[in-house]
This record gives sequence, C-alpha cells and structure tokens, in this order.
Amino acid sequence: MKSFRRIDIRPAGPDDVMMIATVIVETWRSAFRGLISDAFLDAMSIEEQALRHARRMRVADVFHLVAVDMGTNRVIGVANYGKARSMPPRFDRELYALYILKEFQGAGIGSALVRSVAAHCREMRAASLFAWVLSSNPNRAFYEHLGAIAVGQGQVSLGGENHDQTAYRWDNLAKLAGEGRFSA
Repeated sequence: MKSFRRIDIRPAGPDDVMMIATVIVETWRSAFRGLISDAFLDAMSIEEQALRHARRMRVADVFHLVAVDMGTNRVIGVANYGKARSMPPRFDRELYALYILKEFQGAGIGSALVRSVAAHCREMRAASLFAWVLSSNPNRAFYEHLGAIAVGQGQVSLGGENHDQTAYRWDNLAKLAGEGRFSA
C-alpha cells in the first residue's frame, strides 16, 4: 500500500469547488481513457464541473466529502452522495461519485472516504447505500473489496454513447463505516 503525508477527510465547502472539479476531470481522463471516447474526455471542463458541483452543494440532502493532503492543503479525492435517485425506495442513499487522483490511489483514501460516507449515512438513519459503477471501470473490484454486492444493471449515455453500468449495494452500513467518522 502506498504511503502519503497526513490526509484529512472533511465536508467540502464552496472554497473547494475548483479543486473538486480538477480531481473529477483528471480522474475521468486517467481512469476512463480507452473506455470512453477521447472526444468526451477531452471536452470535459473543470469550469463546468465546478459550476455543477457548486449547484449540488446548495441542494438539500446532497453532500460532498473531500480528502485533503495536509502537507499541501490540496484536495486529492472527493465523494459526492445523498438521497437515492434511481433505485427502489429501500435503497435510500446513493454514492453519486467517488474520485481519487491517480497518484494517490492505492493508499486507502477511497476506502476512508466510503467509510466516512457510510458513517454519515448511518447518522442520517439510512439503511443502505448504493453506487452505480461503469461495468468497464478498471477499479470496479474496489467496491466488491469493501463488501458491496452487485444488485442491478443499467446503462448511461456519455458523449452520445451508451455504456453499461452495475449497481452495487451495501446493506450493513455499521460494518462499512468501520472506523469512518463524519464531522461537520
């Protein structure tokens, strides 16, 4: 496992939006090159992602956590989650997005973010959490390693192309939260 300086996981604020957008765009380009069209990936805009997530931050029941490298005060990972959008009601919370910069992957930061999400969901009395993951995502086993089970299939359109996706669910948020903490 990789080792880095101290990492802090905390709720995101408006001052984090540009760094969140940078993490998202850089992660998409590094993780999905060859799986999603280059034209789509190259057209991704940090500014558009920043506007999108600034709007999301103002929506009730939508949350962002960031992983911050305390040595540089740089956001290196983000989790975006909230009320489930597209699965049956028994899945009451959804992990919309989880992105870690490539050079920080494999250091446990993604796991720490998911555990913190689960801890916060438990505090909100959620019974379960799920995430849609591109079926071709090379990091898909990460969710399975954290105990998620595949519960559905779907498709998402990206750049005019359809891509298969898999829904992963966690039913035991107490177990998933483990040592994760959420503090506002």
